[in-house]
Amino acid sequence: MMSNGRIWPYAIGIAITLVFSFCVATIFIAESSAIQESDAYMIKYQEADLNANDFIKKRMAFDKLYTIEYVTKKISGESPVISYRVSSKDGLALNDAKIKIAISRPETDEFDKTLEHPSVDNGIYSFTLEEFPKKGVWNIIAKVSVDDKERFLNIKTDTRNPRSYEF
Repeated sequence: MMSNGRIWPYAIGIAITLVFSFCVATIFIAESSAIQESDAYMIKYQEADLNANDFIKKRMAFDKLYTIEYVTKKISGESPVISYRVSSKDGLALNDAKIKIAISRPETDEFDKTLEHPSVDNGIYSFTLEEFPKKGVWNIIAKVSVDDKERFLNIKTDTRNPRSYEF
């Protein structure tokens, strides 16, 4: 049997080997995992990163003149209608804005949908979807453009609880 004075070099060697093994295992696991790229601004994240200041300036210009409001009463799995109200700061309805929405699940891009042609009625832009392919949490990203000003509005909603959403 070894004395207490000779066991610590072996313990250090084993610890270093274990740490190295865990590092290698982490690299292999990370490489085999599917990577979901963020599309928070409906473009690749590299482009969003490069143009971050432009997005901020456009949002500030939009917010000075206009407001956007999520006005959907409830959202369910079948025939959901997603609605936004766009108006000027003095309360006048705006019917000439361009709105595009992207609907996606938080964990995968398998069910992503983009809707671009809403019906417009007195400043309320409504998008009708056949159904959500799966029950649960969904991200809804709206891009609103008026002239050269634009704004993004991100909402999380849950089709299992139709009145539940968060900004």
